Amino acid sequence: MRFSIIVPTYNERENVCILADRIAQVLADRTDWYELWFVDDSDDDTPDILQALMQRDPHVRVHHRGHGRGLATAVVEGFQRAGGEFFIVMDADLQHPPEVLPTVMDRLLQGIDVVIPSRFVAGGSDGGLTGTRKLVSWIARKMGQLALHRLRHVSDCTSGFFGIRRSVVDGVPLAPIGWKILIEVLAKGRYRTVHEIPYRFIARRAGESKMSLREQWNYVHHLIRLVAQLPEDRRFYLFCLVGLLGVGVNLMVMALLLDVAHLPVLVASVSSSVVAMVHNFVWNDRVTWRGRTVRGRWHRWLQLPLFMAISAVGIAITAAAAQAFAWLHIPELYGQLLGIALATVWNFTANNRWTWAARGGPGDDELAPVVSVTREKIL
Repeated sequence: MRFSIIVPTYNERENVCILADRIAQVLADRTDWYELWFVDDSDDDTPDILQALMQRDPHVRVHHRGHGRGLATAVVEGFQRAGGEFFIVMDADLQHPPEVLPTVMDRLLQGIDVVIPSRFVAGGSDGGLTGTRKLVSWIARKMGQLALHRLRHVSDCTSGFFGIRRSVVDGVPLAPIGWKILIEVLAKGRYRTVHEIPYRFIARRAGESKMSLREQWNYVHHLIRLVAQLPEDRRFYLFCLVGLLGVGVNLMVMALLLDVAHLPVLVASVSSSVVAMVHNFVWNDRVTWRGRTVRGRWHRWLQLPLFMAISAVGIAITAAAAQAFAWLHIPELYGQLLGIALATVWNFTANNRWTWAARGGPGDDELAPVVSVTREKIL
């Protein structure tokens, strides 16, 4: 038995037998390949139905928790109990078609680490969602992609339908909140390759959706916690926070130089900017890139001048954007805002790559493997 199919359930009495039968039909020529784990939190008669199903289907395994602790934690418990070399996670509500399972299995056997059936690659569809649910789903995906860099090139990063090698999560401290387990796996897992295949999301035929305002808040909470836990994602937000503090330092020093020292405006402006740069450098060194092992002692001496040079380029980018908008007869402040955004990305990327460049020794968080994402256009 090479594959463990893990299905979290909560009050899905109408669907579990249908799902098990469809899986058995689809995998009829692979009957020795899989076990089917239902990790159940139901408070209706679903546990009784699952027990009866287990008696007639030798592939079925059931673990009833009975505490309603959430879909994602049910999947993690399934990982812990499953015996397969590969894990496949899917919902019990029949919105994830079992007919996709052979393709997921084949891609995993071909050496892919993470296989994600996607609604958003050529040949896929999210037609099973209403207009409001589509909007909520889109917002959730974009929030995840903006917050976590490992999600940015995955089209269906909030899917509940995916397959992975056991090694992706083996020994990884998974602690998801709510129901979006895939973002936890993508953010923390050990993998190099992600492959997306299209599938058509199907409208729920029985039972009730588990979507609620509480689950939406759990998703936001989950994203915030992942950002806080992962250095490579946390760093950008710390950099932006230091930058905001630097603006305050800049304005405060300039006010003091003008009102107390009575320096000329140009001198006060340049001096306050230099002080703010030094302030930002110290905080970024002590907080944002704390613990980063730099390349050598010579590099350490060059860090402040390099940081200031990169900041100067950022200032030039901001000024160029403002001037370009003026030439186009668009309010200059819009150009300034765009320039600030572009300069922030430039400053962070350049400082991460050069000013605080990792030496590459053990423990450097930049050693996370480069992830390759590929997609199939036709299923």
